[in-house]
Amino acid sequence: MSVWADVVGQHRAVAELSAAAAEESAMTHAWLFTGPPGCGRSVAARAFAAALQCAEPPPEGPGCGVCQACRTVLAGTHADVREVVPDGLSIKVSEMRALVQIAARRPSTGRWQILLIADADRLTEGAANALLKAVEEPAGSTVFLLCAPSDHPDDVPVTIRSRCRAVPLGTPPADAIAAVLHDRDGIDIERASWASSVCGGHVGRARRLARDDEARARRERVLALPTSLRGFGEVFTAADELIGTAEAEAADLAGTRDVAEREALATAMGAGGTGKGVAAAARGAKAAERELERKQRSRATRSQRDSLDRALVDLAGFYRDVLTARLRASVAPTHPDRAAEIRRAAGDWTSESTLRRLEAVLACREALELNVKPRIAVEAMLTVLCFPQPTGHRPPDTG
Repeated sequence: MSVWADVVGQHRAVAELSAAAAEESAMTHAWLFTGPPGCGRSVAARAFAAALQCAEPPPEGPGCGVCQACRTVLAGTHADVREVVPDGLSIKVSEMRALVQIAARRPSTGRWQILLIADADRLTEGAANALLKAVEEPAGSTVFLLCAPSDHPDDVPVTIRSRCRAVPLGTPPADAIAAVLHDRDGIDIERASWASSVCGGHVGRARRLARDDEARARRERVLALPTSLRGFGEVFTAADELIGTAEAEAADLAGTRDVAEREALATAMGAGGTGKGVAAAARGAKAAERELERKQRSRATRSQRDSLDRALVDLAGFYRDVLTARLRASVAPTHPDRAAEIRRAAGDWTSESTLRRLEAVLACREALELNVKPRIAVEAMLTVLCFPQPTGHRPPDTG
């Protein structure tokens, strides 16, 4: 099983990365993987890291997927591959400095010392500067793999981008996603085809929709909103449901992990111990507990916003489909399973009001990224969805 098996629909990028892993003269010390959410940026970067460390490369090139090096890289346990996946809203400078120092060491078991940053767009300014110094003067055996939505300065500073080799990834085609769900995950072909057609090219979302009844139910509730909003009563009820669902999903994700982290910290700090150092250890434990609580709150906030963002992406797709239906555009729909509702909305709404609704959803996403309180941002968006006409116009079309 090749390490590239999970890199869906990215044949050009796989060919480029395979060639670089096979021939050291083609290698670059820093790589930037860009592409839309769900395209597999971090999956491709991890597969590349495995290919670079592959101990038993087959004739077709490094990345056999079965040697210990490949398996440990893919499992996240290889001694010379460190992956940064931010739990919270950003990657702090202290964290980046520590990782850069480790990345500068000689590899202990593999060919390369690799630092993979899954969300480079979340680097703080200080963290980006710390990374820049390392990328400017890398150790001979160190490789940096950065993943970001784009190479725009808002995502990756120009100074870092200019020192990286770009690997652009595209949206995977629906049939490729369906094939992976069916062949690799054992999902029946009908469910796999449906999930791949409504996931917006997001492989992880397709897998979740195919497997999780609750994820499908959440999507149904979100897509029912555009045609159910009739007045302010529905606006506030819908806001309560969207915020409550996001908070519940974040709590479910955090529950067992938070408890395990607190128990592990208590054990590490000698909970229940006796002796001379108990008082000093207790003071240190309090500081460590506060830091852990801060980290867990940040992670919960990130999870809640990610859950809300998935709902907003679904809403944006609905209004996009209505707009393309009104304009008779020959493009694939985002939600093909809602065709009847979309046709009715396209007949009832004007193009202008549909566009205002779509802009309200996009504005809500931007507001959440700027740390606006979720409830305020969501209620403002839903008000426009229900009443899309500017002040002074006739009552809106809410059909």
